[in-house]
Amino acid sequence: MKLKTYNNALNTQDFSITSEIFLRPDTDETAIEVQADILRESVDAILVTDNQSGQLHMSSLSAGVLLQKVNIDPIVQLSCRNRNRISLLSDLLGCAALGINNLMLTRGDRVPLEFKPRPKAIMDVNATELIALANNLKQDEILPSDNQFLLGGVVTPFSPKQGWPAKNLTEKIDAGAQFVITHTCLDIDVIQTYMQRLIETQLLRRMHVIIGTAILKSPEDARWLRENRPNVNIPADAVERLEKASDPNQEGIKMCAEHLRKLATTPGISGAHIIATNSVLNIPEAVTLSGVYKPN
Repeated sequence: MKLKTYNNALNTQDFSITSEIFLRPDTDETAIEVQADILRESVDAILVTDNQSGQLHMSSLSAGVLLQKVNIDPIVQLSCRNRNRISLLSDLLGCAALGINNLMLTRGDRVPLEFKPRPKAIMDVNATELIALANNLKQDEILPSDNQFLLGGVVTPFSPKQGWPAKNLTEKIDAGAQFVITHTCLDIDVIQTYMQRLIETQLLRRMHVIIGTAILKSPEDARWLRENRPNVNIPADAVERLEKASDPNQEGIKMCAEHLRKLATTPGISGAHIIATNSVLNIPEAVTLSGVYKPN
């Protein structure tokens, strides 16, 4: 079976879908294969995180290779928090040699205070510099001739004023970013204002914007995200809706499907990235219910 690539989905589909799998210290090849099989008909690619928020698990590069083995195009995350410049370049060269093309290059979340023993953050380069490093390797003649890095970054949507210069995002694009995935934002008014301002900058001619969304399992789940993830935007009315629902888990799936439909009709958005806080089993149900996913 020919591998369905994320690059092709971004450039040929009206709306792409990505998600991510759960990685834990005990995650093995079988666990990755099971999650991939659940998601494969509902997504264009699967993101594998880089010890996100200090949660220890196998390397994202290893997880990406295991996804390739089951014919899933991985998006491999590499963060500045965990490695110095040489280690990051080494992993980038490994990705090129293995044909892992989709890279999510980030600063990395702060490790929770309760994490003991506390690891030291490296931060030898910042996220924009890491994107530039990867872009330079992409142009290097010593790398495999079929190297097709698709470089991505992370942004936080908000409500900019008119005339917003989008300085940080412009710097990422100038460094080589071809797509960005936003932090989870369920506030459609904020997203629509953000996209309107982005359209005005004409930056969308140079990159794709993927909006992060989530399937919430309970009001407690939503409140925890609001209190502990400063870059995540969960409106109060979403929490209230879950509190009033007779089946909060099912209500969370329905809310995600509604959000996907709104995202798919918002100008400038190329797709959605879905995080399930409970189980990847909920993701295909939300995607099917939304009716927005039409892969080539």
